Amino acid sequence: MKNLIPLTELDRRMNRFRQIMDTQNPEWETVVIFNKLNLLYFTGSMPDGMLIIERNKEASLWVRRSYERTREESEFPDIKPMGSYRDAASSFKQLPREVYLETEFVPLAMFKRFQKHFPFEAFKPIDFQVAMTRAVKSPLELSFMEQAGANHQRVLEERVPELLREGITEADFAGKLFQVMVEEGHQGVARFGMFDTEIAVAQLGFGESSLYPTNFDGPGGNRGLNAAVPSLGSRDRKLKKGDLVFVDMGMGVNGYHSDKTMTYMFGKPLSEEIQKTHRQCVDIQNQVAEMLKPGNVPENIYETIMDGLSPEFQENFMGYGNRQVKFLGHGIGLTVDELPVLAQKFTAPLEENMVFAVEPKKGIEGVGMVGIENTFVVTPEGGRCITGDNPGLILVE
Repeated sequence: MKNLIPLTELDRRMNRFRQIMDTQNPEWETVVIFNKLNLLYFTGSMPDGMLIIERNKEASLWVRRSYERTREESEFPDIKPMGSYRDAASSFKQLPREVYLETEFVPLAMFKRFQKHFPFEAFKPIDFQVAMTRAVKSPLELSFMEQAGANHQRVLEERVPELLREGITEADFAGKLFQVMVEEGHQGVARFGMFDTEIAVAQLGFGESSLYPTNFDGPGGNRGLNAAVPSLGSRDRKLKKGDLVFVDMGMGVNGYHSDKTMTYMFGKPLSEEIQKTHRQCVDIQNQVAEMLKPGNVPENIYETIMDGLSPEFQENFMGYGNRQVKFLGHGIGLTVDELPVLAQKFTAPLEENMVFAVEPKKGIEGVGMVGIENTFVVTPEGGRCITGDNPGLILVE
């Protein structure tokens, strides 16, 4: 099977996780992981099952569906079939009294089913420790993200202008955009760690649609199809001359994402004042990128940028009206939204090969959301962009 994750890579990830656990939770004995993306990270496969990591033993992967597929696509050394949690529990001579779980993911019903057969007395979270394990990317992971970034650049900088024509609806544009994304190598789905979050293709909008309220925790907006599908794009809003076009989307290759936002001026340029505001957002992106060096602190980066902005510019910056978000960028990898975040309270220093999506944006009444977003790798020289350097507001005539 193509794209097998080598055992050496899986060992590196597991060893990093164990080191973080030993440092932050020196009393730990047993970790159980259920989330499919975390299973992919640690084992190279995404089965319905669980990974049991014991402090002084080799980890074991227990698979309900599909054991055959998992054996085919994973080099993880200890893969066992199970019909239920009972099967796994029966192999333990002594069941753990305390387990570490993904408390941000495990629903109560699953928790109770698991506890029925593993009657532990206490549990603690491992969400942060897993997130920080995943935060530093290996050369293999970076290669997938760089490929996604190159695909991303082609889609947004070269191919989207070919799709924009007067009278097309946002929904039809989204459909054509998805086809182009897949043609250019997109894996077909962009994943989010944020609970119960989905975006079908992109967060996109013509003109004022990009300011419309949404449940998504980001600076942009979109109308969507209706209340049941508040994403994709409106079937009624049609592109007209003079519109600002806003497209914010993730691209994936072999599970790993890049994130990029591009804006376009359809039919004629926007006013110089609007373009100046946009250019200031691009300048902010570049300032942040310069600070993406090992040892720098995300909170300090955020506060340095925000302290340098005028009160006037901060109005509708990073979100329109009362919907401003309190970050300038976020980690990215197997999900579009990973830790760390360029925000207050994130005080652990950056490490080389962390990856961030930096997205300074500003809403303009009656116009839409200007600004930019690109994906950067942390290096000693500052952030290295993997999604292209076009400043946005591309004129499409």
